[in-house]
Amino acid sequence: MAQREFTYRGISLEELKKLDVREFAKYLKARSRRTVLRQFRDIENFIARSRKKLDKKKLVKTHDREMVIVPAMVGWRVMVHNGRGYEQVDIVEEMLGHRFGEFSQTRSKIKHGSAGVGATKGSKAKSKK
Repeated sequence: MAQREFTYRGISLEELKKLDVREFAKYLKARSRRTVLRQFRDIENFIARSRKKLDKKKLVKTHDREMVIVPAMVGWRVMVHNGRGYEQVDIVEEMLGHRFGEFSQTRSKIKHGSAGVGATKGSKAKSKK
């Protein structure tokens, strides 16, 4: 079975990569479009700085969890801060229009152990030694 080519709103990835950040914003949903149109300079600066680092084979680290993913970033590996450390995010086509923070979780899954002595009514009768 042949693999289908990725399209975003009917446009191939190669065509999207040729578009300017503001031109790509026309194809986004309302909230993401509004963010990109207001912060397009920040996104373009991030792309320019990141390309320099990627050329030197360095990791791209960022605290900006609210940056919208645009086609120029597809294929990159970005370290996104989650409040405690950096989490590695590999950017793929399906992430277009989403934000970095959606892929770097800030809260970990809680693993509860067994209750300690005195924590429950049944455990009060047990000896504390």
